[in-house]
Amino acid sequence: MAENDRPVYLQLRDRIADAILDGRYRDGDMLPSVRAFAAEQGANPLTVAKAYQLFQDDALVVVRRGVGMFVADGATARLRASERQAFLTEEWPRIRRTIDRLGLNAASLLDRADA
Repeated sequence: MAENDRPVYLQLRDRIADAILDGRYRDGDMLPSVRAFAAEQGANPLTVAKAYQLFQDDALVVVRRGVGMFVADGATARLRASERQAFLTEEWPRIRRTIDRLGLNAASLLDRADA
């Protein structure tokens, strides 16, 4: 599914997840408020709240009433593990079929990526 075909709240969730995995937000760091992130992304605050709720549901963020939302302790490792599993079960089989269909060699592709 192309990025633009996904619901906006999932696209926003992916952007936050990327920021956590890339180290822009570390365990214990405060996330932008719903309103601030909505303004930054040009999104509806309710849509951002729905994306943030996914992280709360997965215990990847904690809410401190009156203060804000923070990346939970251990969230980066748990998120990396779940994203890795999703890649291996959802994306990799499709990529592997494309490699095979095009007659490419996976090892040579990896060597090319390092160059």
